[in-house]
Parts: sequence; structure tokens; C-alpha cells
Amino acid sequence: MLRCSAAGFFLLILLPMVLVWCLDKVFPVRLDHRHMATVVTASDGTPLRAFADPSGTWRYPVTPDQVSPLYLQALLTYEDRWFYYHPGVNPFAMIRACFQNLGAGRIVSGGSTLTMQVARILFSAPDADVWTAKFRQLFRAFQLEMRFSKKEILGLYLTHAPFGANIEGIWAASQTWLARDPMDLTHAEAALLAVLPQAPGFYRPDRHSNRARQARDKVLDRMAAFGVWSRDQVLAARQEPVAALRFQAPMAAPLAARRLIREHPGRAVIHTCLDYNLQLHVASLVKSYVSSFADHQSGAVLVVDHDTLEVKAYAGSADFLNPLRAGHVDMIQALRSPGSTLKPFVYGMAMDQGLIHSHSLLLDIPRYGQAYQPDNFTGGFLGPVSVAKALDLSLNVPAVQVLAAFGPRTFHDRLKNAGAELLFSGAPNLSMILGGVGTDLESLVTLYTGLARQGLAGRPRLTKDVPIQERFLMSPGAAYIMKELLSRPMPGTEGVSRLAGRVPVAWKTGTSYGFRDAWALGIMGRHTVGVWIGRPDGTPSPGQYGAVTALPLLVRVLESLPGSFARKPQPANVTRQTICWPMGLAPDQTPGSCVVRHEAWILNNWIPPTLTEPDQGPLRRTFWVDDAGHRAGPLCGGCYKKTVDLWPGGVEPWLPAPWRHDALIPEASPACPDLAPLSKNQVKIISITDNSIMRRPPGQADSPVIPLQVIGGQGNLVWFLNRIPLETAKTDGLPMPEPGSYDLAVMDGAGNYDKISFTVNQSIP
Repeated sequence: MLRCSAAGFFLLILLPMVLVWCLDKVFPVRLDHRHMATVVTASDGTPLRAFADPSGTWRYPVTPDQVSPLYLQALLTYEDRWFYYHPGVNPFAMIRACFQNLGAGRIVSGGSTLTMQVARILFSAPDADVWTAKFRQLFRAFQLEMRFSKKEILGLYLTHAPFGANIEGIWAASQTWLARDPMDLTHAEAALLAVLPQAPGFYRPDRHSNRARQARDKVLDRMAAFGVWSRDQVLAARQEPVAALRFQAPMAAPLAARRLIREHPGRAVIHTCLDYNLQLHVASLVKSYVSSFADHQSGAVLVVDHDTLEVKAYAGSADFLNPLRAGHVDMIQALRSPGSTLKPFVYGMAMDQGLIHSHSLLLDIPRYGQAYQPDNFTGGFLGPVSVAKALDLSLNVPAVQVLAAFGPRTFHDRLKNAGAELLFSGAPNLSMILGGVGTDLESLVTLYTGLARQGLAGRPRLTKDVPIQERFLMSPGAAYIMKELLSRPMPGTEGVSRLAGRVPVAWKTGTSYGFRDAWALGIMGRHTVGVWIGRPDGTPSPGQYGAVTALPLLVRVLESLPGSFARKPQPANVTRQTICWPMGLAPDQTPGSCVVRHEAWILNNWIPPTLTEPDQGPLRRTFWVDDAGHRAGPLCGGCYKKTVDLWPGGVEPWLPAPWRHDALIPEASPACPDLAPLSKNQVKIISITDNSIMRRPPGQADSPVIPLQVIGGQGNLVWFLNRIPLETAKTDGLPMPEPGSYDLAVMDGAGNYDKISFTVNQSIP
């Protein structure tokens, strides 16, 4: 008899276990139908932007470790004090619920455990009757306990519990109803969120704040009754009001978040490198700054810690919610013309190749006879300029000269290899150095990080799980020199600004053709910053260019950045040496021809000579002279050789008279009538004599015209007044200018020139 009783008891225990095991195989636990929403957070975990799941539900994965202990205490005390001890079903709670329901004549308690509530949330069927639904809950609760740990089951509740409207899970509820992280809940807030899932619509705090408060206070009383919280804590918590608002989802970095959710589909939480406070500040700066511009204009700022390549601030537009400014367009990734922002890189790469040093003589003169003939932004030319000055003034023609020597295709390939996105309508050509190529703000920041990272350009990282990607841009020495050349005072930093001469900042501006894009790039401390201002649709904004439109915003951003500002050590292969113009060599290499001296940055102790055009002869000329110093051959009095370093052809109109070709090369000796001329000057101004003094006739209404006539010359003639080209094609001469001193020069299509000076005096009445 005892044996039969023991067998029956064993079967009573075993059969339900076998039944559950079989049903588990037939009806496995599947959670893939519960899609997660996505939240993008800053580096400290603060939400930047949230996205609902495909059905419009705000639901994010949460673990118990991410929730305040106060909430877990309130939840478990109020809902399931024996959660960690029962196998998914609490028989004592079930029996108590039966007696309560029978006594009340209606269902007042379900006796459900947290595990059963998770089962009801995840596996309920709308069309099931009460008993079928309860059986399903019991079965699924056992399943959950078999497959998951208590911590995992609690995490499922924290993720999927309903909190009213389309809000599910403690994270979404805490952010929506309380505007705070669930880790930072107060006693009152923890009690409120613990009771909300019992009747989410009935207790919804933005609609029924009184009901919600009564339910919260009920939880608080129970916490005091069980001694979990002290009476003083509960009394203080009861004084807190219940929020009657529904807070909006965070929108601190909308375009960065949109980009990341496209790059990481299905990921519930995306942790970025963005600094939350800096992100808010930079976005506010951009919005405030652009608000003073006309409608349809926008702006973008990218801040990167170039030591780690982490993106610290990402403002892709001026105002994400403003359709007039096309705020939905991410201008950090938009392809635009970079204007002059690529110029530092061609100079740095040319230094690496040994073509130039920091003060090599370049030609800021018209490129007559060349396939590509750009002008400068100002419309004038300066003649001979150093690399440093050409970069400082962002001159166009010298940059084209260096790119022609370096090679457009090589330059393009080096930029691409360094990580820049470049788009051409044709083959790479000389126009790319002036903006004749498509690229984006992120690519420009990538390239400028190379100047701060010893020549290794690094791709900005929005998330820390992206590995560091760095590619060779130029040598550490060339990067150091270019950064030094770009480090100079910033306009608008005078006075109290901490950038006013105390903090080293390397910066460069750029303006695309037709005033479509204004750029400013800056390097300070451990940060590289890029700024773009313009219209997303590419419409020109006349009068707005990098130095006046984008640079002030760059200054504001740099002023708000923290960090150390110590300079990087100077590479051992970078030195400072004196060089001489016109040859660009050291003084001991140009004896007797050191017309202008400069202190230049030299790389690898190599001092390259001045660049010359392919069809131009050598700048160094050697010839025989006689005792009188006249040029003469050995057969007609020449007794010794003389070497002279000449200025590059075409630059003569911008030189003082003592430096010019005719002053450096002696006249031919009368004893040598057959001596070939060395002078290239084959055009001469005949309508005005040198050092003329002019006066406007008194009482004459119209300005008198100065004739422009020459003898000699080949091809088209171009006239210059004080180095500024004149538009003389539509006039017979030059209208007499205002009183003052002037230089008038002419150049023909072969580069021959002539130059005279004249003065205009005030007329006498």
C-alpha cells in the first residue's frame, strides 16, 4: 500500500514535468516577434535621440543593473516579494487570490507572479478565454523559469512591461513620464512606475494625475508597512507631485543618430562618442549663428578629438526641424566644392617631394598661354610671393603652379588614400586645388587631422566600436611645417578671447565658386573642427565667404573647447634656415645674388631651388664680362666670367627697378656688336614716359584718357595699374585716376613686359 502511494506521488510530480517538457518542444519560447526600438546615446549614456520600433512602440532593452535599486525594491515588494524563490508560480499567492475573489464575488486579484506577468505580456492571445489565458500563463511561466535566470526574467519585465499609450519598458516610461534616466529615480518616482503597469491607461499620469498619485501612495504605504523604506522616506515621497506632462523623445543629435541607425539597423542601443554637453552647446551655437542669415541657409559643424578620432560634436544642420533651412539634410556628408581648403595639402606634399620649402618663390601672376588661367579672389596679383604668404592670403595662382609641378593625378590619389571622398566629373586636373572637385565636411576634417597627427589622417569615429583608421597623408615633418604656417592670429579674437595670441590655433578658410559654400577648418589642442555655411540646395549666397561667414562660427566653437594646448615637439628633420631670392637657395649657394632673405622651414636639410615653368630657361646665367663690367665674349674683351641669378620670367612688372632683368644683366660691350641679347624685354610703352607728372585740366567735366600704346609685343596685351589688371578691351585708353603715384605695366602673350611710373597731381583751378 505504501509502495503504491509512493508511486502515485512520484507520478503526480513527474507527469506535469513531462507534460511541460513536451509542450516546451511543441511551443518553444520565441522573442523575435518583439522588436526593439533604438536609442542613440552620448558617451556618458545620456540619450541623444530615440526611435520607435516598426509598430510605433517605444521599447528599449533594459537589465536590472541599469535601473535604480529603489525601483526594484518597489516593484518586487509590491508585485512579487517571493520572486527569487518560486519556480514561476507562487501557489500560496494563487490560493490567496482564489479566496479573495470568492469573497468579493468578482476577480480582485490574479495571484500572478512577475514571471507570469512576463508570460502574459509576451505570449497573450486576444481571443483566448479567461481559463485558457491563465493556463497559458502558467505554462509559459514554467517555460521562462526553465530557460532563463531570475535576472533575465526580471530584465524581460523591465523591457516589455506596459506603461501607457505606446510606452513599454522602464527606460521608455522613465524618459517619457519623468524625463530622467531610470537609474536616477526618487522614492516617489520608483513607486509610481512600479504601479503603472497594473492599469497603464487608468493611471496614465499625463491624463489622470490624481489616480496615478493615489496608486503611487498605495505603493509607498506598502513599502513602509514591510519596512523596506523608512516612514520618513515615505512621508517625504508622498509630498512629491505627479508629473502631468508627456515629455518629448530626446533630439540632441538628430542627424548623427539618423546616420547611425541606418548604419546599424536592428541595434537597440547605439553608444556614440559624442560629448552630451558639447553637442548641445555646438548645436545651439550653429542654430543661433545661422538665425541671422536669410532663410534657406544652413550650417554644419564637426568636432573631432584627433588623438582618439572620436567625434565629440556633430551638428549636421542649423535647425533639424526647420524646413526652410532644409534642416533634414546632413551637410556633414553632403558633397560640395571645398574651395581653397585643399591648398595646405598640395604644399605639404610638394615639400615631401623636395619641390619647395616654406618660403620658396612662387609666381602670383597671370598664367598667359596656359590651359588653366585662374584669377585670385581679389582679382589682382602680387607678383613674387613665398609659399607661406600664398597660403596665408589663400592665393590661387601659386597653388595652381605647385599643383602643376606636383601632378593633379598624384595629388588626387594621395588625398583618396588618406581617406577623403572625392568626386570628379572628369579626370583630376588643376581646378581641383581651387574647389573643382566634390567632397564633404567629414573628408576635410579627416585630412586636417593629418596635420595634427604627424601626417596620418584619421577617419572620425562616431562609435567606439569602430576601429581607428589612419592613412598616410604626408610626412611628420611636412605636417608640422604646414600646421606652423597655418598657425596665426584669428580675426575676431582680439581682447578678452582666450584665442587672442595665447592659444595656438591652425586654421584655414575656403569659398567655393559663386559663393555657394563657406568653409573654415581649425586645429587647437587635441581637437580638429570643421565648419560649413551655405545653402543646402547649392544656390549662391553672394558676399558670404569663408573668412567672413564661416570663420566667426569656428572661433565661437574653438572658444568653447576644453583641453591642453601644448605644442607638439618639432621633428628632428625640420630646421629653420636662411634662404635667398630669387633662387630660393641658402646664401652660400647664391654668392652675390641674395636679393631678398627669408627664414624658411626646411625639411630633411634639402633646400630646393625656385620652381620654374617647363618652357622657361634656367634662372642662373653665366657670361663673360670685360674690365668695364660690360658683357663681352672671350674674343672681344671678355676676361672673366660672371654669374647672375635672375627672377622667373613674367614677374618683372612687380619688381623694383634694381631687381629687374635689365639691371642685373650688364649691357653688351660696344666692341661686341654680334653678341646675342640676353634681355627678354621685347615690348615697350611709348604713350607715357617713365616718371611722368600729369595734371587734370581745370574745368574739364570728363576725365581725360591716357593713351595705352606700345611697340613690339606678341599676342594679346594685358595692362596693369598698381598690379591690378585693367579691362582695356572696351576703351581706347586709361581714364586718368585720382591724384597719387601709380605704376603702369604691360605684358604680352609671350611674357615680355614693360613698366613705367607716373604721378597724377591735383589740378589747379
